[in-house]
Amino acid sequence: MGQTVQIAGATFGWLGIAAAAIGIVYQLIGAHALLRFFSAPSPAPQPDRGRDDAVTLLKPLYGPEPRLRENLATFLNLDHAGPVQMVCGVQRADDPAIAVVHQLQAAYPDADIALVVDPACHGASGKVSNLINMMAAAKHDVLVMSDSDIAVRPDYLARILTALDQPGVGAVSCLYRGRGDAGFWSRFGAAGVTYQFIIAVVIAVTYRLAQPCMGSTIALRREMLTAIGGFERFADTLADDHAIGQAVNATGASVVIPPMIITHAYDETSLLALWGHELRWSATVRDIAFWPYAGAIVCNPLPLAVLACLYWPVAGFCLVIATLCARWLVVRAVDSTTGGPVGPLWMAWLHDHFAFPIFFATFFTRTVDWRGRTLKMTGNGQVSGREKSA
Repeated sequence: MGQTVQIAGATFGWLGIAAAAIGIVYQLIGAHALLRFFSAPSPAPQPDRGRDDAVTLLKPLYGPEPRLRENLATFLNLDHAGPVQMVCGVQRADDPAIAVVHQLQAAYPDADIALVVDPACHGASGKVSNLINMMAAAKHDVLVMSDSDIAVRPDYLARILTALDQPGVGAVSCLYRGRGDAGFWSRFGAAGVTYQFIIAVVIAVTYRLAQPCMGSTIALRREMLTAIGGFERFADTLADDHAIGQAVNATGASVVIPPMIITHAYDETSLLALWGHELRWSATVRDIAFWPYAGAIVCNPLPLAVLACLYWPVAGFCLVIATLCARWLVVRAVDSTTGGPVGPLWMAWLHDHFAFPIFFATFFTRTVDWRGRTLKMTGNGQVSGREKSA
């Protein structure tokens, strides 16, 4: 029995070493791909006076968020000569976000800001139901939807439209970096996810492994939205952004990500809230891409290297040092290409360990809580849901 345990331990030790080594290579590839991605030439945005596209910005809202007014205001200060309409939508007449929209309407009297308050529910996804309700107020044929906790720079729309103009492009999405607006845990989550998520997306794009489509931005034309079945098609979809991207691809068009960064304002105020947020995100990825998700364990080599130390101390310790160096290179690459540090280096290292148990917990997760609803995952990205009890 003792010998069996020893053999099993040695086997797992070597597996940990091998997985950690692969993960180190992945981190180095990611850092290199990131630098290439942001240094590659791309079509220059046309000057603001040369663009007069009429654009509708879709902003589904839910509840109070730190800096919500500030985030929404960045979409009202865009360098764009054409008409820009912002449609904000909520599903409850007592939603605190309504007051923020009224404040913006008063602060920007010349801006075209529409507020839709409609409780109609079209499926399990409250966000998609909100978007369906908002479309009745959308005036223009270029539609740019983005999550409520996104902030952008003035050249955002110019860059998005330039990318959307390219031949064969059906939709445009955006990379984002975290900010952390609600104290330590929000900054911890913002730093950790930024230093893992960005390189994963850039590797997928650079090596044509996927065409990611993210809720940070989805820009497309009305005719494309109609061609893929409208928002109604995604009413019971948790990862609506991913599903929209797949539907665009199915028409023969591509989803592109231009070399630009926008800001995601993390607002988790506690460890439990952060755990729930990242568990929901990971469970969503697992549900739509099980085997790629399972293989992604090697993308987080630091805890693997630490575990390898238990069985092969010398080799494991060397791997830990190598992994720390590789992660440092990734952090430096992200900071140098996205506008500065999101958090200290130790946050990235510590978040790697935080994400490790979440990876395994995801395989046992069948329900997630999101925006006041408990959603049951029914497979292939689909959900059924009910209102959370008070």
